[in-house]
Amino acid sequence: MMTNLFSTFDPSTYFFLSLNWLSTMMSLLMIPLSYWMIPSRYNIILMNLMTTLHKEFKMLMGPSNFKGSTILMISLFIFILMNNFMGLFPYIFTSSSHLIFTLTLALPLWIMFMLFGWINNMNHMFIHLVPQGTPPILMSFMVCIETISNIIRPSTLAIRLAANMIAGHLLLTLLGNTGSMMNFNLLNILVLIQLLLLLLEFAVSIIQSYVFAILSTLYSSEVI
Repeated sequence: MMTNLFSTFDPSTYFFLSLNWLSTMMSLLMIPLSYWMIPSRYNIILMNLMTTLHKEFKMLMGPSNFKGSTILMISLFIFILMNNFMGLFPYIFTSSSHLIFTLTLALPLWIMFMLFGWINNMNHMFIHLVPQGTPPILMSFMVCIETISNIIRPSTLAIRLAANMIAGHLLLTLLGNTGSMMNFNLLNILVLIQLLLLLLEFAVSIIQSYVFAILSTLYSSEVI
């Protein structure tokens, strides 16, 4: 019995331990490549995905990127994607719908980018605060706007991912709670709608993982 609608995202369990955070680690069980003598279909799909992401992230970072820098973004994408997918299965905790999870990913990345940029490319960071072609009278105003936009970047990354994962789950929960009050014909329509929403949630899981990784890559390319 749910006390409120948002109790579906409650991390507390029995025995006074938040054991459902262990669902975050379940994604590691899906990537044991060393257990296969020959590449499986899953491995082939994963390698093709990683190759495509590597090419795209390398293009976004530009020619001045460091060797192996795309590995971080590919790992970030796969980690978020696995956690988003795990949350779509029944009775599995959706860790990516909590800000404590998304902020843990976004905040250290942003701090790392800012420290690297201000320590190694300070002049470039100051120049970036004033967009090209800004009138002199608006320069001080644009510096304030760009500074605020840089500061709120980790929170926008975190809130975007968490809010999109919460929205679909809440909609599925709301529709599921109305099933007991419907007749057989309406119940069939409800099940069909929920299946379509579940497909939409799969798409949202992929898109939000991609958006998080792409925006992190763009933020890193600005400080190089």
